[in-house]
Amino acid sequence: MSRFLQENLNRRVSADAWKALLQPPWGTVGPNRGFQLRSAGRVVGAYAAVYSSRGHAVDVCNLAAFCVLEDFRSHSLLLVRALLRQRGYLFTDLSPSGNVPAMNERLGFRHLDTSTRLVANLPHPARGVEISDDPAMLEATLTGAALEVYLDHRGARASRHLLVRDGDRYAYLLYRRDRRKRLPVFAAPLHVAGDTELLASAWRGVASHLLRNGFLATLAERRVLGFTPGGIGRSLRNPRTKMFKPAETAAAGDIDYLYSELTLLEW
Repeated sequence: MSRFLQENLNRRVSADAWKALLQPPWGTVGPNRGFQLRSAGRVVGAYAAVYSSRGHAVDVCNLAAFCVLEDFRSHSLLLVRALLRQRGYLFTDLSPSGNVPAMNERLGFRHLDTSTRLVANLPHPARGVEISDDPAMLEATLTGAALEVYLDHRGARASRHLLVRDGDRYAYLLYRRDRRKRLPVFAAPLHVAGDTELLASAWRGVASHLLRNGFLATLAERRVLGFTPGGIGRSLRNPRTKMFKPAETAAAGDIDYLYSELTLLEW
């Protein structure tokens, strides 16, 4: 499947990177890694999936990558239905493109509120707080669920980690490098743990740290950060679509972006 996705979905992503998506560092969870569509013994379509089980009333199946060769597009729903007929899962689709969002809507998926402000990362001293991406400091500081998330994602290829610390208070930011208009210079927060107020108050220092690491701006999604950074920026008219198909016991507020292709794959 990894070779098929590399050759037909995104050649910029190596086959090894696709393989890493199918073998996430938090270990084997779920009944499969997705499904393939075959014709005359060759792969003509694939839908990769990433599974997780972590505190929800139901487990999560993340629909991670979808590609079907043009001559076989009429059979695409076979892959989708094979995944969706698996009972007991909350399904997420966090990077749908093309006609997939419209198809998802017909299949009962809902849109998440992805209101996003594009904020410039400007140089600014970090006053009164420590801001670090040092793995030893992260592991020594984080506790409980935040530490579990960090340990599970420290080997995930697209996951980047940042710690803000002020005495006994800390905030943990997990983010990824995002590409817009072919420019891979945007930081996209995926998860926040700890003291959100500390992160908000130290944001200018965080933004300066991101700038030093090559991120010219942050795609600040409010539902992730819990606040909207000020400064030079603008609200996006058309933020990236993210969708979910709810289970009976889970709703939009239960959805996060962890344990997904967003943490595993840069494209």
